[in-house]
Amino acid sequence: MKRSSCYNGYSLFLTMLMLCVVARSQLTTDFYSTTCPNLLQIVRREVQKAIKFETRMAASLIRLHFHDCFVNGCDASVLLDGNDGEKFALPNINSARGFEVVDAIKTAVESQCSGVVSCADILAIAARDSVLLSGGKSWRVLLGRRDGLVANQTGANAKLPSPFEDVDTIINKFAAVGLNIIDVVALSGAHTIGQARCATFNNRLFNFSGTGAPDSTMESSMVSDLQNLCPLTDDGNKTTVLDRNSTDLFDNHYFQNLLNNKGLLSSDQELFSSTNLTTKDLLTAAAASQPAIEIRTQGKENAGTRDKEDGERPKCHVLINLISWNADRCITEIISSVASTEEKISETCDATKTN
Repeated sequence: MKRSSCYNGYSLFLTMLMLCVVARSQLTTDFYSTTCPNLLQIVRREVQKAIKFETRMAASLIRLHFHDCFVNGCDASVLLDGNDGEKFALPNINSARGFEVVDAIKTAVESQCSGVVSCADILAIAARDSVLLSGGKSWRVLLGRRDGLVANQTGANAKLPSPFEDVDTIINKFAAVGLNIIDVVALSGAHTIGQARCATFNNRLFNFSGTGAPDSTMESSMVSDLQNLCPLTDDGNKTTVLDRNSTDLFDNHYFQNLLNNKGLLSSDQELFSSTNLTTKDLLTAAAASQPAIEIRTQGKENAGTRDKEDGERPKCHVLINLISWNADRCITEIISSVASTEEKISETCDATKTN
C-alpha cells in the first residue's frame, strides 16, 4: 500500500499528460482565459494596425479564414508554405492575401503566450475583428482549434466556390461542409467589403457565355465603367471594389446592389437573378434591413471544424518538428501546474521510505 501511494502519484502525472493532449478538442469561448488572458486584445490591436495601414486588409483576412475552413476545416492549413500548398491553389494564387498580417499577430501573441495559441484560432479571431472594425457586429468566437500539419491543394481547387459557378453548384459546395442555403447568402454578404481582380468578372463584360454581348444581368452603366477598367487587352490584374455603394463599410448594400443588377461577380448576381427563389427571397429580406451576416459568419467556423490533436504551429507558415515541440511544451506546462502535487507525492514517498 505504501508503494501504491507513489505509484498513484505517477499515474496522476501520466493522466494529466494525457489530458494535455486530449482536453483541447472542445471549442469554447474562454479556451485561453488562463493560458493567454490577453489574447483577444493582442489580436485586436494587430488587426487594427493592419486595417489602418490598408483598409482592404479587413476583407482579405475574412476571406483567408473562409478559404481555410472550406478545405481541411479551420486548421490554418491555408497559411502553410510550399508549392503544393493551398496558397498556390487556383482560387488562392495571386488572390489570397494577409499572410504577413497573420504572421505579425502570431509573433505578438507568442511574445506573451509562447506555444499556446493556434494559428487557426488567430485566424478566426482576426476575421471576427475585421468584421467589427469595418462597421459590422461582433460575436463571441469559439476557440480551441488545432493547427493542421498538411495542406490540401487538390481539395482547395475542388472545394472552394468559384466566382464563375452557378447557384446550385455553390449551394452543393456549402452543403458538403455542413452549411445551408442561408449560410450561402449570409456569407456571400461578406463581399460588402473588399476588391476583386478583373480576371474574376471580365467574362461578363464583352462576350458573356458566347452571346457576343455583356451579361444582361449587369446594369448597363456598370458594364460601361468596367469595360473601361478591364479592356480585352488587359492582363486581368486590375482591381475594383465589390460593393460600389459603400466600399469599406460592412453593411447590407451588397444585397441592395444585387437587387439592382449591380453585383460584380457572376456568382453573386446569380443569387438574385437565377431561378432559385429561395436565394432571391433571402436576398430581398437582407436588402430591406440590416441582416445577421455577422452571426451567420460563425457558420464557417463550423465548416469542417477539426477535432484532432495535431497541435499549435509556432510559426503559422512553416512546419517544424511539431510533435517534439508540442510534447516539450506540454510537459513543461504539466510540470509547472502539478508542482505542488509532485511535492506532496515526494513527501509521501520519503515518509514511506523512513517507515
